[in-house]
Amino acid sequence: MILGVTGGIGSGKSTVARLLAAQGACVIDADAIAREIVNPSSPVLDDLVEAFGSEILHEDGTLNRAKLAAVAFSEPGGTGRLNAIMHPRIAAVAAERLAAANTSVVVYDMPLLVETGQQDLVDHVVVVDIPEELQVERAVGMRGLEEQDVRRRIASQVGRAERLAAADTVIDNSGTLEQTAEQVDRLWRRVTDTASSSTLA
Repeated sequence: MILGVTGGIGSGKSTVARLLAAQGACVIDADAIAREIVNPSSPVLDDLVEAFGSEILHEDGTLNRAKLAAVAFSEPGGTGRLNAIMHPRIAAVAAERLAAANTSVVVYDMPLLVETGQQDLVDHVVVVDIPEELQVERAVGMRGLEEQDVRRRIASQVGRAERLAAADTVIDNSGTLEQTAEQVDRLWRRVTDTASSSTLA
């Protein structure tokens, strides 16, 4: 059973993925893959430099992720170019790792699962949802991002309604960690009860 865990910036999808990992799931993290494939001299990094300029690099030639995000999200069409470079490669690596996973439940932690049409990689879409203003508050307060940058990122992603429409299960993460954990526990029980058939009622 492959669960695709997704949500907007600041929604807490990685928290949900960690809670599922604590239950015994294997987690494939798209953000970790994204960091791996942009090592210096990698074809992906070369493509990013060609698309966005050498200003996205640190002096040592490594990718300055904050600078890349600032440039990509501020340029017209920048988000589309970034996604076209990154997401086919991320999806390819993720598919390999999902196929190789040997646990009964596997989690694909992917923030842009819906935007990039990667739902076909998973059996069940789990959307971690909170109101937009809470997204902004948490991303600024907990991750130290600028409010304007957070709002640009939210605008570049699919709307909340479209993401929720793609969900098989919605985890409301607007409350306490304990409340979120209770929802994850219920999901885990459903998953483990039906993992052998790879379907959820």
